[in-house]
Amino acid sequence: MTLLQDLTASLDTLAGRTVGRRFQAVFLMILALAVGGGFSLRLFQLQMVNGDYNRQLADHNRLRLVPNRPARGTISDRNGKVLATSRLSQGVSIWPIALAEDQWPGVIDRLSRLLKIPAEDIQKRLAAAGYQSLEAVSIARDISPAQATAVAEYGDQLPGVRLEAEAIRNYPNGDLAAHVLGYTGELTDKELAKKRDQGYRMGDVVGKMGVEAVFEPLLRGRWGGQQVEVDSGGRIVRILGNKPPLSGQDVQLTLDINLQKAAEAALGKRKGAIVAIDPRDGAILAMVSRPAYDPNIFTTRITQAQWKALQGSDHPFLNRSLQAFPPASTFKIVTTAAALESGKFSPNTVLSTFPYVQVGSIQFWDWNRAGFGPLGFTGAMAWSCDTFFYQVGMRIGGPTLIEMTRRFGFGRKTGVELAPEESPGFVPDKDWKLKTLKTDWVIGDAINMSIGQGFLQATPLQTAVMFAAVANGGYRITPHLKKDAAAPEHWRESLRLKDSTLDVLRRGLRQVITGGTGAALNSSPIPPFAGKTGTAEAPPGASHAWFGAYAPLDQPKIVVVAFAEHSGGGGGHVAAPIALKVLESYFGHGQPSPAKP
Repeated sequence: MTLLQDLTASLDTLAGRTVGRRFQAVFLMILALAVGGGFSLRLFQLQMVNGDYNRQLADHNRLRLVPNRPARGTISDRNGKVLATSRLSQGVSIWPIALAEDQWPGVIDRLSRLLKIPAEDIQKRLAAAGYQSLEAVSIARDISPAQATAVAEYGDQLPGVRLEAEAIRNYPNGDLAAHVLGYTGELTDKELAKKRDQGYRMGDVVGKMGVEAVFEPLLRGRWGGQQVEVDSGGRIVRILGNKPPLSGQDVQLTLDINLQKAAEAALGKRKGAIVAIDPRDGAILAMVSRPAYDPNIFTTRITQAQWKALQGSDHPFLNRSLQAFPPASTFKIVTTAAALESGKFSPNTVLSTFPYVQVGSIQFWDWNRAGFGPLGFTGAMAWSCDTFFYQVGMRIGGPTLIEMTRRFGFGRKTGVELAPEESPGFVPDKDWKLKTLKTDWVIGDAINMSIGQGFLQATPLQTAVMFAAVANGGYRITPHLKKDAAAPEHWRESLRLKDSTLDVLRRGLRQVITGGTGAALNSSPIPPFAGKTGTAEAPPGASHAWFGAYAPLDQPKIVVVAFAEHSGGGGGHVAAPIALKVLESYFGHGQPSPAKP
């Protein structure tokens, strides 16, 4: 008997009757056809109408991608010498999906003892990833050979634990150019939350400071991985394919590693900075800040206690090349330009100088406490005569001096790629004084500003841009670190200075070396050069020392600015010899041995 007949007979028996059996059969036939038709219609819809969509859903539930980390791009100097690269090391990670949640505590306890990592730290990372995650969770990087051996030997007791070779960041020159290069580190939870939509994963290593951070999008590369098939419990059944990761792009900088070494040796253990740039296009040849740090310490995780100890009281992570200080007498370049461009002074102006200039009850003294007699602009620059520039500042006034200061680029960021770490400096004006100090601009403000003191603040990099404008014929350049093939014109903008103004500035800066405050440098074997000393008062500490120079005199190719923080001793005695060592290295005198390829 058919299933339909069986059902009809059963119904008749239950009902205790046989009348109307023909109609019941018809009814059940129609019901069966309706149910079967419904199933057929649904099957047609699932397979034919929505087939592609449902196949994608099935594959999504069945297929997984096990990610594979890309190698980070290399950073090199202008000649291709390696500054930052990657090296192979051993690392330990865990695969959450490999074990059930209740199986992990024993494994974590054994792994904790082998690696000497708190078990709660491992547990926390595992829980954050999720027990069904296919992504490997990094537990330790750059482990010792002894630890790697121990993990391998106890492998049968550590299911779900992977010992694998991985590329970690390496800085072969230690702390050389540390503030330019920056360092890398693992994403924090907060950073991961912000970057997850950019393809970042837990345990990703990213640039934290310097070039590593600025060029992160180029250096990071793209993840690859294995496509695997999993069963209903999430276990891997087989590997279907492999997509190799795409390494990050290499980045070539404008730095010269040999000049960088010479600059760091010249500054030594002094707290301060050195900047060397090409005045023609703004390429940064060397950038030094002291004290420094070794970025290699961040290739593995460090504790909060280690991080606190690294920071210390001298702020070694602060790039002093990009921090603002009173520029002192180096700023007399701007004061001279403002005076000559204002029309209130001519290149042939001569002023009497004095031990001090008195305004009201205040005496503004010259640095030598005696004055220098009658001087023109070039002589005043050579001897850095304060009372000469006091008189200039008084006559041209604050607005004219401020306008020229901003034209040279002070009071705003230079445009260098390290903008997140760069100070814009500060140019005071009447509005700021009224708003902040509740006092009006007075003649004493212009007097102080005329010699680079008072509220004025400038960075060593901004000061180098100022010297470059004299060296290159009156162009404000945009300093940059990434090497490219752009023409010099791309990186500079005219200050619209008169030829006569540039002539006075050049002759004055040359006289600083031939017979002024920098005369002690004139015996150097390098080509003729020009420069300016500066000594900034910085109470309650000792004074800051400055020196800036460019060379060769006829066709300048390099600008060097040296800054010694709270060094005392004056720019001519402290900063000038430091800058000279850098110039001598550039021109082949006392140059350090070439870097290894």
